Amino acid sequence: MDKRLYTVSEEEKYYFDLRGYLVVRDVLIADEIAQCNAAIDHFADRIDHYDGSLSRGSKALAGATSRRQLTGMLGWPSPFREPFRKLLIHPTVVSRLNEFSGKGFRLDHGPLLINAATGTEGHTLHGSGQPHSPATWYHRQNGKIYCQGITVAWQLTDCKAGAGGFALVPGSHKTRESTPDGVISVEEDMGLVVQPQMKAGDVLFFAETATHGTLPWKGENERRSVLYKYAGRGVARAVGKHFTPQQRHGDWVEELTPEQQAVLYGPGVH
Repeated sequence: MDKRLYTVSEEEKYYFDLRGYLVVRDVLIADEIAQCNAAIDHFADRIDHYDGSLSRGSKALAGATSRRQLTGMLGWPSPFREPFRKLLIHPTVVSRLNEFSGKGFRLDHGPLLINAATGTEGHTLHGSGQPHSPATWYHRQNGKIYCQGITVAWQLTDCKAGAGGFALVPGSHKTRESTPDGVISVEEDMGLVVQPQMKAGDVLFFAETATHGTLPWKGENERRSVLYKYAGRGVARAVGKHFTPQQRHGDWVEELTPEQQAVLYGPGVH
């Protein structure tokens, strides 16, 4: 296995702390990407449009249709679930989250497929600790990063420069100032909003406190990003108290390996 996949460099830690996000390139090989896309294709009839508008009246984010989404991958029948269960505890994820969130991190919710065709609207920017949430706060002390809410987004199709999709204000995960309305709507973003260029097989990590959202999808290809939303072991973002994997997801988790079950527990402290 490529040592780069399970070793976090000092440069990566610096970049993530400074910018609030990190893209690790070429993590998945072509066969792994194909397996994920084939599984999604199999359940394509379950993909739903988001009920409502995420652009919230912004002219800069307007589109012809709302985004499409799909959940439930971890509980799909075999063999369609296997590639997504591998992503759950992929070495690239485990190594980065041990550094960025701390050992004992857990999956809070997801995975969620974000799907978009050409003309899909954007999502107004949010985050930046507004309001402050103990479940997603970002802190660094004594050389250690404590990112309590972190999203891992696997790219199954290319996100070329200018195509739209995920965007954020780099460094905003540590801001102490309110985000201007023009930045939230991207109508007057002050040149601060960045859309990272990514390829199929890349994986994106970003702090939930960063001011982030999506730009309208202009790419000729379909956008497919699968989001796993993790949290530090002592916080809850979107679950009730003291859930076991079985209570949270169902009896199918008995089929998982101990390592896979370990990240599905509810938090130990509320």
